[in-house]
Amino acid sequence: MSEYSDKFQQINSNYQKLTAASGDTGKDFLTMHAAALKDGALSHKQKELMCLCVAISIRCEGCILDHLHHAIAAGATKEEVVETINTAILMSGGPAYVYGGTAIDAMEDIFANQS
Repeated sequence: MSEYSDKFQQINSNYQKLTAASGDTGKDFLTMHAAALKDGALSHKQKELMCLCVAISIRCEGCILDHLHHAIAAGATKEEVVETINTAILMSGGPAYVYGGTAIDAMEDIFANQS
């Protein structure tokens, strides 16, 4: 397994632990999460790319890996991911450039390890 796949698996494991420990708060967050990301006027893929943009801008590596994974699973292309990263750089400057590099590295890893 790759570094980013391992980190993604750890994030999911932590989500499960937190959800079990946090009771209604965790359940309510997951309900809101699912409702916010379902297809509507914007597609699920578009929403995941928007989340990726915000994740890069706020410098949350776990969020980057989670939303990148789900955007790719929803059909995002490399070109769409790069344009999303470019938008984050526009909005957040240097820090987004650094974390955008993390997203590029993870994207390459994910696409290289797809079966």
